[in-house]
Amino acid sequence: MALHTLDTLASRLGGPLAGTRVIVRCDLNVPLKDGVITDDGRVRASVPTLQALIDQGARVVVCSHLGRPDGAPDPKYSLAPVAHRLSELLGAPVAFATDTVGASARETVAGLADGEVAVIENLRFNPGETSKDDATREAFARELAELGAALVSDGFGVVHRKQASVYDLARLLPSVAGLLIAAEVDVLDRLTEKPERPYAVVLGGSKVSDKLGVIAHLLPRVDKLLVGGGMMFTFLAAQGHAVGASLLEKDQLDTVRGYLDTARERGIEIILPVDAVVAASFDASADHVVADADALEDTPFGASGLGLDIGPRTAEAFAAAIRSSTTVFWNGPMGVFEMPAFAAGTKAVAQALTEVNGLSVVGGGDSAAAVRQLGFSDDSFGHISTGGGASLEFLEGKKLPGLEVLGWEQ
Repeated sequence: MALHTLDTLASRLGGPLAGTRVIVRCDLNVPLKDGVITDDGRVRASVPTLQALIDQGARVVVCSHLGRPDGAPDPKYSLAPVAHRLSELLGAPVAFATDTVGASARETVAGLADGEVAVIENLRFNPGETSKDDATREAFARELAELGAALVSDGFGVVHRKQASVYDLARLLPSVAGLLIAAEVDVLDRLTEKPERPYAVVLGGSKVSDKLGVIAHLLPRVDKLLVGGGMMFTFLAAQGHAVGASLLEKDQLDTVRGYLDTARERGIEIILPVDAVVAASFDASADHVVADADALEDTPFGASGLGLDIGPRTAEAFAAAIRSSTTVFWNGPMGVFEMPAFAAGTKAVAQALTEVNGLSVVGGGDSAAAVRQLGFSDDSFGHISTGGGASLEFLEGKKLPGLEVLGWEQ
């Protein structure tokens, strides 16, 4: 079945959206520091769907989680800063309810006029949102359902969770996918089922074990697999290279050797680093040198040296492989990009993605944060995923309950 999308909502309701209260489940789980949003990417990503509903005269009730408050109110996880930022982005007042389904939520929602927006407090302040007990979860969903006549599910980052606002609420109300989810599904489907070739996947981040399912599912589908970040040292060790004190998952060596064998048998090109930036310690000001991948311990730091970024020759090779591809999916930084001395590899990969003549996809929260921190605008890329773990599970071929309930079948 095809995904039920926003343009079918009016027909599913049997009439126009004007005057109708519509609940929108967003993913506004943004990083906060001292109550200030440090990356508003997810808030900005929610705006197109909200604006589309506003333009049709719907009375919009926004709900989301933020952090892990353990089922009880916690001021540091309040969505109040998000409501304020949303108001700035929409250029209109946004009402804020100080609870989820209590008196404040009911009063705030009842006060909405056509085209107005309200945000209710963090869903995870209510234990019913994430309960493993079906009855408890459904009871909370029924209370949420009283706030609106329909649901637009637009938080792709939570569609892999069987949670009250994602799954149970969608079973209780006429429900469709918002523009963000529809776009995510379209892009991820293209990455798994019908990529234009040549197709390159660039994986980084710290651990191979975080990407096992993605590698296994995508490896037979790609033309090139590029491996950087902390996980590259497990690949290098699997080839017999000493990696000093660099991040190494010894229990994954046999698995990685299996990937290398599979790639060789299928004619898939795995591009591994030929050099790395090795540091004396994990510190922004640490002494560091560039070393060949087969000589990582032949530095002044010996076996205590830490690889913290791909080297310049690797960055050049990765960039060339990316630019020569028509479809590119990137998940995971190439190094410790938060430290300027170890950000060059990630920046080179990001720059190359902006030059792809085709579809370039940035996936994963760390990669999205990296491109913004390094000065790239979102529209420099074909698509920046907001899905996090949900995107990875989609790419692993897993069924996602929050999509299935909207009619999607992988």
